[in-house]
Amino acid sequence: MTIDEIRDNFELLEEWDDRYRYVIELGRTLKPLPEEEHNSENKVQGCVSQVWLSRQIDRAGGEPRLNYLGDSDAHIVRGLIAILLTLYSGQTPKHILETDAIKVFDEFGFRDHLTPQRSNGLRSMVERIRNDAREALATAS
Repeated sequence: MTIDEIRDNFELLEEWDDRYRYVIELGRTLKPLPEEEHNSENKVQGCVSQVWLSRQIDRAGGEPRLNYLGDSDAHIVRGLIAILLTLYSGQTPKHILETDAIKVFDEFGFRDHLTPQRSNGLRSMVERIRNDAREALATAS
């Protein structure tokens, strides 16, 4: 699934109850995060829910690409992770740093429909991925 497909599906759903259900469904599409990856190194700080992001760097083919698996103990948050990974997983560090995920989530209307705690958690997830991208750029040069 692409971010444009998610955007199109969101536009078809007028009610936020339907949009929340869609976000939960997106969360169910996440590839399972192996149990050993549910560890303190992968845990995202700043989230009220438990959130884990596992990163692998693919250096084959020149510029590195960051691949992610993610998980949460909250259904809505799993859906937010699915959207975030649609934007960022498999991308180059440069692309990640050029892509404003918060702007995309605002386009979907999440600013007005997420609690402040979930918004802070979303920012923490984005910042974690952006930090990974900065680190990958630093080690590549």
